[in-house]
Amino acid sequence: MGHRSAFQLIREAFLQEIQTQAKIYTHVPTGARILSMENDDENKVFGVTFRTPPKDASGLPHILEHSVLCGSRKYPVKEPFVELLKGSLQTFLNAFTYPDKTCYPVASQNLQDFYNLVDVYLDAVFYPKITPWIFKQEGWHYELENLQSPLQYKGVVYNEMRGAYSSPDRLVVEYSQQSLFPDTCYGLDSGGDPDVIPTLSYEQFKAFHETYYHPSNAWFYFYGNDDPDWRLALLDDRLKDFQPRPVDSRIPLQPPLTAPRRVRKVYAVGKDQPPKAMVTVNWLLTTTEPAETYLALHVLEYVLLGMPGSPLRRALIESGLGEDLAGVGLESELRQMMFSTGLKGVAPQNLEMVEALVLDVVKDLAEKGIPRETVEASLNTLEFRLRENNTGQYPRGLALMLRALTTWLYDGDPLALLAFEAPLGTVKEKALNGTEYLEELLARYWVNNRHRATLFLEPDETLAERRRAEEAKKLAELKASMPSEELKRLVEETQILRKLQETPDPPEALATIPRLRLEDLDRENKKIAAEEHTLAQVPVLTHDLFTNGIFYLDLAFDVSAVPAHLLGYVPLLGQALLEMGTNKEDYVTFNERISRKTGGIAIQTSTFVCADGKNVGSWLLMRGKALIRQVPELCAILRDLVSEVRLDNRERFRQIVLESKARREAQLIPEGHRFVGRRVRAPWHAAHWVEESMKGIEALFFVRKLCERVDNDWKGVLADLEQVRHGILSSKNLRVNVTVDAATYQKLTPVLEELLDVLPTHKTARVSWNPQSLPAREGFTGPLHVNYVAKGVNLRDAGFRFRGSALVVSHFLRTAYLWDRVRVQGGAYGAFSQLDRFSRVFTLVSYRDPNVHKTLHIYDHCAEFLKNLELPQEELTKAIIGVIGDLDRHLLPDAKGFTSFMRHLAGDDDAARQRMRDEVLATTKDDFRAFGEWLHSAQHTSRIVVLGSRESLAAKDIALQLTQVL
Repeated sequence: MGHRSAFQLIREAFLQEIQTQAKIYTHVPTGARILSMENDDENKVFGVTFRTPPKDASGLPHILEHSVLCGSRKYPVKEPFVELLKGSLQTFLNAFTYPDKTCYPVASQNLQDFYNLVDVYLDAVFYPKITPWIFKQEGWHYELENLQSPLQYKGVVYNEMRGAYSSPDRLVVEYSQQSLFPDTCYGLDSGGDPDVIPTLSYEQFKAFHETYYHPSNAWFYFYGNDDPDWRLALLDDRLKDFQPRPVDSRIPLQPPLTAPRRVRKVYAVGKDQPPKAMVTVNWLLTTTEPAETYLALHVLEYVLLGMPGSPLRRALIESGLGEDLAGVGLESELRQMMFSTGLKGVAPQNLEMVEALVLDVVKDLAEKGIPRETVEASLNTLEFRLRENNTGQYPRGLALMLRALTTWLYDGDPLALLAFEAPLGTVKEKALNGTEYLEELLARYWVNNRHRATLFLEPDETLAERRRAEEAKKLAELKASMPSEELKRLVEETQILRKLQETPDPPEALATIPRLRLEDLDRENKKIAAEEHTLAQVPVLTHDLFTNGIFYLDLAFDVSAVPAHLLGYVPLLGQALLEMGTNKEDYVTFNERISRKTGGIAIQTSTFVCADGKNVGSWLLMRGKALIRQVPELCAILRDLVSEVRLDNRERFRQIVLESKARREAQLIPEGHRFVGRRVRAPWHAAHWVEESMKGIEALFFVRKLCERVDNDWKGVLADLEQVRHGILSSKNLRVNVTVDAATYQKLTPVLEELLDVLPTHKTARVSWNPQSLPAREGFTGPLHVNYVAKGVNLRDAGFRFRGSALVVSHFLRTAYLWDRVRVQGGAYGAFSQLDRFSRVFTLVSYRDPNVHKTLHIYDHCAEFLKNLELPQEELTKAIIGVIGDLDRHLLPDAKGFTSFMRHLAGDDDAARQRMRDEVLATTKDDFRAFGEWLHSAQHTSRIVVLGSRESLAAKDIALQLTQVL
C-alpha cells in the first residue's frame, strides 16, 4: 500500500514476555516515532506523547493538556473530550502531564469506538482551537462580577493546583524532586505553582503548542488486536500536511552536586494542631538504561522499603521519630532515577536525627551485607509482578506504553524494559551468587553518592491565613491601580466567558463527533464463569478462567459479629495480621516468607448494601496469589494468618495505629471528595455507616483516640482486638473465592481443603448495626485552599424503586449538568453524581472546588433541571452508550473472578443485572423527568457535608455545624 512508503521499519522483535510482536517505525517525512504492538488483547490502546519541558512553574504544559481537548478543527464543539465521555465504550480516556512529557492515551474494546477515539485525539493535539477564552477557562483569568466586586483569580487548572498545594504529602514529593534537580526542568512544577500560574500569558501558551505539538516531537503508540496496517494508514493521513521541523525538547542531564545539600520548606497546618514536620533524604541515581541497572535498583528499593520488615523501613518506623514513611521510594519515570524516603509526623527538633538514621542504615547494609532471605524475597516479588503484568483498572497496553517511554522518550530503546527476561536473569544470577552485587550498587548510588539532598518540611499554622491575606491584598491593590476602562473590560470579559460557557454547542457541531449507535451495543451482559462448591463445610466459588499459571485465592470473613463501637478496629486488625508476626516467626521473617514464597497477600475490607436493600455485606478479605507450584506455601501462610498471629506486642501495634492515622490524614485533602461522599451517605443505611466507621472521617476520629488508648489502656485495647479477631476469624464466617482454570482447581482441591479443615470453627453471633444520626449540614475544616462539597438525598424514603434508567440519568448529570455548571462555569476540577442502586441513596460531590454556596445552589436546582429538560435523542443515546461502557468495563482475569465474587456475596445475580441492562437500553426522555420528580420529592431528606477552610465554610447562609479535622 502507498502509505507504507512513508514509514521506515527500524526494528522488529517478538516479545515473549508479553506475547507481542513489536515494530518500531519512523515516519520519514516528519521524523515522528511509532511503536506498534501487535497481540490478541481486545483492550486496544493508542497514545501520542510529546516532550514538553517547562521553562517555569506557570503550569503551561498542564494548562495546554486541558485546553487541546476543548475543541479542534474537525470537531468544533466546546469539549470533544466530554462528548466522548458521555457516549463512548472507552475503557480509558484521559491525558497526563509529567515533568517532561504530555501523554494523550485512549483505549476501547470496541473497534469502531477505538477508531473514533483515536481520530478525535489526533485532531485535538494537532489542530486545537485553543482560543484566549479556552486559556482563560482552563488556565487562569481575572474574574470581576461587577465594578464593586472583589477581583479574583479563577481557572480550572489554577483551582486544581490550589488543591494540590493544600496537601503536604504532595508538596513533600514535589519539593524532594526539585531539591535534586536545580538545573533542569525536573526542578520546576510542570503542573503549576498557584503563585506563578497568573504570570502566564496567552501568547506564551499559544507559542508552546506551536513549538512542541508537532510530529517531529511526537511519539506514537498502538497496542492490541486491531489491524496494524490501518495504524500506519491513519497516521500517514494525519501527518501528510506536516513538514519536518527541528524541535529542541531534549531533557539534559542534571550536573552532579559537589556536596550534599539541605532544603527547608514550610506547609500550612490548622491552628492548635500538633507541630508535626516531614523529612526526606533524596538521592539522584542514574539513567533508566541499561535495563539491568533499572531492574536491580527496583530490587534494592524492595530490599530497603518494600516489606514491613525491610531494614530501612523497619528502622524508620521503629525509631519512634515519626508516624509513617514519607517520600516516593524509587522514582523511575524520569530520565534520571531518584530515590526518596523519610518520615512524616516528626517533631521539628528531631528532623536531623531522621536524616542521620537513614544514612546509617544504608551504610550499614552496604558494609555488612543484605540477608539472602531478603534478597530472595525481593527478587521473587519483582519477577512475579513482571510476569503477572497485572495493571488493575489500567489497560495493560497503557502501562506498557508508559514503561516504553521511560527509555524511548530519551532516544533510548523502547523495548529495553519490556523484554525483561534477559536482564532479570542477569540480576538474579549476580544477586544470588555471593559477589555482593547489590551491596556494591548500594554503595555506589547511595553511600558514596554526593548528589544527595535532605528536605525538611515544617508546619506553619499562620501560612494559609497569610497567603489568603497576601493574595487578597495583591488583588485589591491591582484593582485599585486599574483605570475604570480596564475594570469595565474585565466585567465584560467575565460576562462573555460565562455566556460562552452557558451557550450549548450547535447541533451541527455536535454531529461531527463520531459515535456508536444503539444497534452497535451488545444486548446481553458479559457473564463471568462461576461455579459453587463446598469444601470442609465452607462455601467456595470458582471461576474457570485462564490466568497464565497464577492461582488467585480470596478468603472472605463476615464482619457481622463485630459490635458497632469496635468497627474501627477491623482495618487495623487486617494490617496487624500481616505485620505483627506469629507464634513461630517475628513479623520480619513472616513477611519475608510471604514475599519469597507467594505473589503477595493483601488484606482489605469491603462493605456494601445487599441486593435486598436491607442487609449489610461487610467482609474482611485475605487476597492471596501464587504460581501453581507455590499454592501449598500460600495456603500454609494463610493458615498462620488466621490462627497463629500474636496481637500482644504493644509497641508494634502502636506503630500500626500511628501509620494508619498518618495515612488517613494524608488522604483527607487529595481524596476529600470520597470522605464527604461517605459521610453524607452514612446515616441512611447500616452499610453506609459501617463504611464510614472503617474508612471515613469517623475512622480518622477513631484512630486518633486509639493512639492515646494504646498508651493509657493497652489492656483494654488488646481485649478489644481479641474480641474483634474472635468475632471474624472462624470458618463459620468464611466464604472462599478461587480464580484459575478448572483443571488446576481440581488438582489443588486437596491443598485448599486441608487449609479449610484446620481453621477455627467457633460460632459467632451477628450483631445489630444502627446508623448514628448526624447533623443535616456538616462542615469539616482545615488549611485548604479549595473545597469538597457533597449533597445527598434518600430516594428510598421518598418511595423510589430502582430501574436501570436511573443510571443513565446519573451519567448524564455527571457528564453534562455538573460538568458544565460546577467544573466549566464554577472552576472546580471535577464533579460527580452517584446512585447506590440497593440503598437508593443519591449523592452529588465536587472536587477541588473554589465555591461552596454556588455549588450547593447548582445541586438544589438539579431536580428542576431534569423536570424541564428537553433532551435531544442524540444526547439520550450517548448517555445510554456511556452507561453500557461502564457496565462492560474491561477486567483482567483476577478482577473478573473477584467482581463475580462480590456480586455473589451481595446477591446481585445475572438475571437482575440483565434486567438492569435491558432497562438501561430502554431508557426514554420521560425517565429523566420522572427522576427529577423523585429528586424533588426527596429534597426534605437532604444532607450536606463540606470539607474546606473555616473561612469558606463559616458563612451564616450555609449554616454548617463545623468541626476541625486538620
